[in-house]
Amino acid sequence: MKKMKVTVGTESGPERLDSFISSECGLTRSSVQKLVKDGAVLVNSKPEKPGCRVRPGDIIDITIPDEPAGALIPENIPLDIVFEDEHIIVVNKPPGMVIYPAAGNSGGTLMNALVFKCGRLASAGAPLRPGVVHRLDKETSGLIIVAKTDEAYFNLIEQFKNKEVEKYYMALVYGTPKNRSGEFSAEIGRSSSDRKKMSTKTRKGKEALTLYEVVSAFKAASLVKVRIITGRTHQIRVHFSSSGHPVLGDKTYGTKTTLKFAAKTLRFDRQMLHSYSLKFRHPVTNEFLELTAPLPEDMEKAVEELKE
Repeated sequence: MKKMKVTVGTESGPERLDSFISSECGLTRSSVQKLVKDGAVLVNSKPEKPGCRVRPGDIIDITIPDEPAGALIPENIPLDIVFEDEHIIVVNKPPGMVIYPAAGNSGGTLMNALVFKCGRLASAGAPLRPGVVHRLDKETSGLIIVAKTDEAYFNLIEQFKNKEVEKYYMALVYGTPKNRSGEFSAEIGRSSSDRKKMSTKTRKGKEALTLYEVVSAFKAASLVKVRIITGRTHQIRVHFSSSGHPVLGDKTYGTKTTLKFAAKTLRFDRQMLHSYSLKFRHPVTNEFLELTAPLPEDMEKAVEELKE
């Protein structure tokens, strides 16, 4: 059992209790709601409902039960490990791999592989995603950090919250942006027409900032280097789609799964998005780490064909 105490900072406005804890502690909103309903969350020493509004100065006590035994089944799945020590592990995730088990994906996930490889991860985090401090979509490839210890977990959560982690992506997008470098700053929130999707056209959007630079412009597409300053759900995909340059292969926010030329047709079986670089301070040693992962084979092949 782990106990946490969080004080709502002066920079926070009135916000739902479940949303605040989810953002502050890296827990899923559903798991926070269960903790609140089970009486494991106190606001100023009193139980509250998940939807109550927290304000600057509020003190929140959270009791997180121990991880259930056998929650994750270890699986011997090969991993491309970019960095590892006793505190953290950084993996170059292949496209098509889910981060943690959920409905429809009970096994074969990154967490199943990491439990087999590491034996023990941080106890902090939801039962099926211990040590996870950020996420990548199933179809997005590239670098992801997982904490092995609670000390590393909470330090990394703080670094992500304070925007101290630099996250860079490579994306193949349809067409070429008018400005070869620039930024997208439209707020992002849940779509009012489809709750499973995010949108820039929302009444309750949150700050979202995406910086980009065109690396190579081809006839019908561009290879773009992207840095996200904030970490909203599907941020890169939503921002580029709203600009008229959806990520190639993105079936949710775009329709460009093929590009037709006179002599051939290029098909994109997944969204062409890759987390290629992370820059951050080691959560224990404070050493500055700059890690990279090369473009995966399918994106490399697509770039070569676009060059032709």
